[in-house]
Amino acid sequence: MTQALPKTKLVTFEEFVQWKPDGGRYELHDGVIVEMTQPLGDHEEITGFLATKIPIEYDRLKLAYFIPKTALVKPPENESGYSPDVLIINRSNLVNEPLWKKESTVTQAASIPLVIEVVSTNWRTDYYTKRGMYEEVGILEYWIVDYLALAGKSFIGNSKEPTISIYSLVEGEYQVRQFRGSDCIISPTFPELNLTAEQIFQAGNTTT
Repeated sequence: MTQALPKTKLVTFEEFVQWKPDGGRYELHDGVIVEMTQPLGDHEEITGFLATKIPIEYDRLKLAYFIPKTALVKPPENESGYSPDVLIINRSNLVNEPLWKKESTVTQAASIPLVIEVVSTNWRTDYYTKRGMYEEVGILEYWIVDYLALAGKSFIGNSKEPTISIYSLVEGEYQVRQFRGSDCIISPTFPELNLTAEQIFQAGNTTT
């Protein structure tokens, strides 16, 4: 869930970065500072599971990738900055990132092979806003992990089952494939990744 902080005016990305405190988690949405509320425990477990499993794969492939703790994604020509739940960064392109050294911010698709959002009550932000902005940046692969099936039926179907939507960039536009239950995840970035949708969902259901 998110809430906008009261502001008398819209702020630029530079103003946001200068203001942003060390504690808490904040994003900038079209000039509006938004405080991200504390996620649920299941959300944290799923995020942690993915942030553990995916590095095993890029280490195996000897790719120069890593997962930062608090880096931001800034769309071009837009006063926004997003803090994804899981952000895979290509270290080899950081030399070309103008905001990386001072602001730990990436702006180029070549720096971002994969971004993952685990859905909370702010599902519209993940499916509408961030999908559009990540597409604009040109990020090749974007996962939405909707483990509580919170999104509307137009996004995850009438059955309202927990769903992982994987958006892949094709000729500048996202195309989506969805995975549920025992479906094996098909990732363009990591085609040999050996995970099912249920394994990911169960990471946040360890008490049952």
